Amino acid sequence: MGQEQYEAARTLGFEIRNPQRFAHNMARLSEEAGKAAAVFLHPHAINLTHFTLHDDLAPALKTLSQLQQAWLQQPHKVLEAQVVLWNNCLELWHSSMCRLMGLENGDVRPLAVSLPEDPRFQHPAWSENPYFDLLRQSYLITSHWAESLVDTAEDLEPRTRNKARFYLTQIINAIAPSNWVFTNPELLHETFASDGENLVRGMQLLAEDIERGSGHLKIRQTDTTKFEIGKNLAITPGKVIFRNELMELIQYAPTTEKVLKRPLLVVPPWINKFYILDLSPEKSFVKWAVDQGQTVFMISWVNPTKELAHKSFEDYMHDGILEALGAVEQATGERAIHALGYCVGGTLLAATLAYLAATRDTRVQSATFLTTQVDFSQAGDLRIFMDEEQVAAIERDMARHGYLDGHKMAAAFNLLRSNDLIWPYVVDVYLKGQTPLPLDLLYWNSDSTRIPAANHRFYLRRCYINNDLSQGRMKIGGVTLALSKVKIPIFHLAAREDHIAPARSVFLGARFLGGSVRFVVTGSGHIAGVVNPPTRNRYQYWTDGPPVGELETWLEAAEEHPGSWWPDWQAWSEAQDRRQVLAREIGGGKLTPIEDAPGSYVRVKS
Repeated sequence: MGQEQYEAARTLGFEIRNPQRFAHNMARLSEEAGKAAAVFLHPHAINLTHFTLHDDLAPALKTLSQLQQAWLQQPHKVLEAQVVLWNNCLELWHSSMCRLMGLENGDVRPLAVSLPEDPRFQHPAWSENPYFDLLRQSYLITSHWAESLVDTAEDLEPRTRNKARFYLTQIINAIAPSNWVFTNPELLHETFASDGENLVRGMQLLAEDIERGSGHLKIRQTDTTKFEIGKNLAITPGKVIFRNELMELIQYAPTTEKVLKRPLLVVPPWINKFYILDLSPEKSFVKWAVDQGQTVFMISWVNPTKELAHKSFEDYMHDGILEALGAVEQATGERAIHALGYCVGGTLLAATLAYLAATRDTRVQSATFLTTQVDFSQAGDLRIFMDEEQVAAIERDMARHGYLDGHKMAAAFNLLRSNDLIWPYVVDVYLKGQTPLPLDLLYWNSDSTRIPAANHRFYLRRCYINNDLSQGRMKIGGVTLALSKVKIPIFHLAAREDHIAPARSVFLGARFLGGSVRFVVTGSGHIAGVVNPPTRNRYQYWTDGPPVGELETWLEAAEEHPGSWWPDWQAWSEAQDRRQVLAREIGGGKLTPIEDAPGSYVRVKS
């Protein structure tokens, strides 16, 4: 730190307690930064295929270049926007100078006000200290100006405008003064109070997280040392009763004397691990369903290596869902089965149901979709990553490795909510030097899985790019899939604040199914809206008729219910077949249990 910076810090109320210790920690910080750089560079130096910066940045640079070209076509509007920005900055500078000299008028209001729910500027110094108030307002004024450039640019295609808005938002979020030591009062206080020890700890944590990501930063969102699968996560009792290359099938032990006659097969997404539905016991959907008299079977997908690069979407249907249906029938003696699919697991389930309908297979008599898209025309911000150029880049990367690395999928999801899932952890972990709190949901979020190249290529192109499933153009095993032929009763859940499977997209897709649909909207998002046990009494859900018209109109007429949607689903499930039988033995005497739940596949790290 230079003398000028030190004097500036003193004038703002910050002073180094022990200059000698501070200087020592700055030397340590430099040393730790070198170690972090070495950890980052090492895997790229020995294997250049790890370095994909061009493919990562090219789409953003191209989109922002298109935005720039659009503005060059309307110079008069550029001048108008600049004049507005200059005027706001001059007015802010004048009011800030008056405030610094004690000449401020108490009636003067801030030019830019941060939203009450914005956690970045909650510290009192952001408004009470003139220096930080100037930084905050300057940032907000410039951010609003930059956003207006996207919104008012002429001759910009809607898709390009959405991409430009997304990439500009990432830049705006990244350059926030809250993300940097000398522009954040909390970070300055922490740095001077600890004589820079926080920065040294943060740099050590940064190096560890780059090493964990094999040269890519794997942001630490929780204290991973507090969790272990099978110890305090995924601990609902059960057995693995079937295994093949792609999946293990778990049957959970009953907790009631009698159970519903129709067993439940759960198809989780293969882009994450199944235990999102079996977190700690008080949050576990699996445990709750078992306690309601459901005989629950869970597919646990493999975390694939390059040897499974050829495994396709069709393989996941045949070796996944169809093999599981056969095992459930063996274990229970029942052909009438209820299937539940979550996220992309629901997309696969929908395709499978269309395949079963076309081949006159009637084993699945009812189904549940949780935040599931089958039509991708309104797929939200994830479509930002789904144009021909970016999918081709993903395919090149998968061709080198045989799979999509799980951290890349996780990074894309995190970018959709970077102010919630990236920057708070950068500040708290790498700048404050704090170990994050132990949160089971965030542990699951960081426990990513790989995806076979063939499967992911099919999913991206046939769903996101071509939207073939809802349009009746998808073929599997020579069979054309028509969702309209799926006539069984459906429970369809959307989450109102979902940024991965937007409620509007789920609502639209539900209309392609041919049977009766009970459509339900839950509060919160893609995860918290689903993992919402009744004991917590959080959020709410809405019910009305089938998904007809527009989602907004449907919601206006819908009835709002407090708390969890789980009991509503259970009541609907029981209504499909109320018959009960004595609780079933795991494996039913036909299948020999292989090992205890949660099995082996879920423990494999990426």
